[in-house]
Amino acid sequence: MTAPTGRRERKKAATRQKIADTALRLFLERGYDAVGIRDVAAEADVAVTTLFSHFTSKEALVFEQDENFEQRLTEAVTALAPHEPLVPALRTEIRAMVRHCTVDGAAPVYRMIDESRALREYEESMRLRHADALAAAIAADPALAPAPTACRAIARFVIDAYSLARDAADPDAAVDEIFEMIEAAWEVVRPASAPNTVDGRDDGVPELPQP
Repeated sequence: MTAPTGRRERKKAATRQKIADTALRLFLERGYDAVGIRDVAAEADVAVTTLFSHFTSKEALVFEQDENFEQRLTEAVTALAPHEPLVPALRTEIRAMVRHCTVDGAAPVYRMIDESRALREYEESMRLRHADALAAAIAADPALAPAPTACRAIARFVIDAYSLARDAADPDAAVDEIFEMIEAAWEVVRPASAPNTVDGRDDGVPELPQP
């Protein structure tokens, strides 16, 4: 996400980050169910209304990078240069997201998510929303867009790649393995106008007419 430039925007971003950091600390210290919105607001020294101006729900406090992740994925599509292949750009973003979420200290957060039904359901709805946004971005580019169902399928594969790789023993290797399959699927459904990709590179071979 673009860094805030104005003083007001920087102040809002700092407040949002303070609330999110405070919430996560309290959730890990006391347990997610034992901490309420008012507890987070009091600890962060903000009004409850201020908290809700930044986060729509208690669950959203745990996933404070939600909007950033979605924006990065859609921008990976909308920022493609002419003749730049789609799948390698998406793989780069998913790899960065997976690395962000597998740094030292992340394991307790995902253990907390796994143990909370509310957080699991929120994460699932978030993944579906990200997939819908990504599918819409692919469909909006006339040089890329295959059939609508194919757009949705590729987007779902990409979002699932994040979840699967995040939980793998070797996340980087898992990203590569999964994206080999995604790339193979994309080669089947991509329109003739979309760049060819071989091992993440444009192979320069024109699309042959079908008999």
